[in-house]
Amino acid sequence: MDNSRDIACQITAIGRVDAVPTLLKVLCEMTGLRFAAVARVEGRTWTAYATRDKLSLGVQPGGELSFIASLGFDSRAARLPIIFEQAGADPIPCGHSFGSIKSFISVPIIVADERQFGVLCALDSTPRSLREPRIVSMLKAFAALIASQLEEDSSREREQSALLDERATNELREQFIAILGHDLRNPLHAVFAGGELLERRLTDPAQRMIASRIKAHALRMSSLINDVLDFARGRLGGGIGLALADVDNITDGLRSVIEELQVAQPDCRILSHIDVSRSVPCDLGRLQQVASNLLANALAHGRSGIPIKLSARTDEHDLVLEVWNAGLPIPPENIGKIFEPFWRNSVSPKRDGLGLGLHICSQIVRAHQGQIGVTSTEEQGTLFTVRLPLSTVLQLSIATLPDTAQDLVFNPPLSTAGKPGVSISASS
Repeated sequence: MDNSRDIACQITAIGRVDAVPTLLKVLCEMTGLRFAAVARVEGRTWTAYATRDKLSLGVQPGGELSFIASLGFDSRAARLPIIFEQAGADPIPCGHSFGSIKSFISVPIIVADERQFGVLCALDSTPRSLREPRIVSMLKAFAALIASQLEEDSSREREQSALLDERATNELREQFIAILGHDLRNPLHAVFAGGELLERRLTDPAQRMIASRIKAHALRMSSLINDVLDFARGRLGGGIGLALADVDNITDGLRSVIEELQVAQPDCRILSHIDVSRSVPCDLGRLQQVASNLLANALAHGRSGIPIKLSARTDEHDLVLEVWNAGLPIPPENIGKIFEPFWRNSVSPKRDGLGLGLHICSQIVRAHQGQIGVTSTEEQGTLFTVRLPLSTVLQLSIATLPDTAQDLVFNPPLSTAGKPGVSISASS
């Protein structure tokens, strides 16, 4: 950085220290000196960063203090206090004269890394008593205060810069994920379509099984891509999109999800009890996504040989969807993390997937202004409970609300019957 830009930056830095004008004023009043400055010393050049001028010397920030430079004090000397209080009675460098300056005092401003930022100085054309310990102590205290404020400002700037860099990196990463996920859809559709065509035309059972597996894996990849896209969309501010309607076929929608998962995992059993006899205001596709993710999670972590259970019912206020599985309980210290993105249960032997399914479930439920919670114990198993309000859902976008407002609107307190430390409701 060249000198002019460096000086401009330092002037700006001093300008952000609100205490400097007051300190210069107090310094002048306490010493009787009529000119005070925060200055830069480079070689024998003194440059003003900030000034208080009652001598009408006409020096503005960025201007050269040539009358101080004429004394011959250079940057090496300026690293120590400099004091003279009567012309002719105090030594100055050989070959220089006091000129119109009769009294002068300067102390260095040293920042935390032992680097000299500049000096705090004052002078007058009239002799003044400056060697009193209280005056020197005051200047040193003022210089230390300025250094401290500069350090705080610099630290704050670094933190803000790091935060902006982090946000930019996160946005770039999430945009990349979203674009990548979108571009993967076309070739994946081609793979699925090819598998379906082969399955219909092949007659050899072994070959048909291979084609069926191609379709199953394509569907699995499609599900992962959908999770990634939903996550990226939510993080980029769009929130989880909903197409709200009064849905009369909740039962059919949930049963189709159960059938799909049952076909994909014929060795596992899913028991269901669905008792919904009224319309429900919701996005059916998103509700099916919640049910599918919760069932997939239960199938992945449930105990072998014990059926997964899904139930759905309506009470006076809510649609209540519950998914239960037996198996290892979620540890109390981890249960608060399960709705966080990319989190996976470390005690489970099965850790496939990206860890986005439960997070996306919580976002979909929040978008419906509903609640999602979980209880997990060795004796009672793991139970996820979703409650969606039956009243008209306000079409608000969570991206337009501050975090506290999101909590108030989308996450009213969820009362659970689980033991302390083993139950939680999703929150942002």
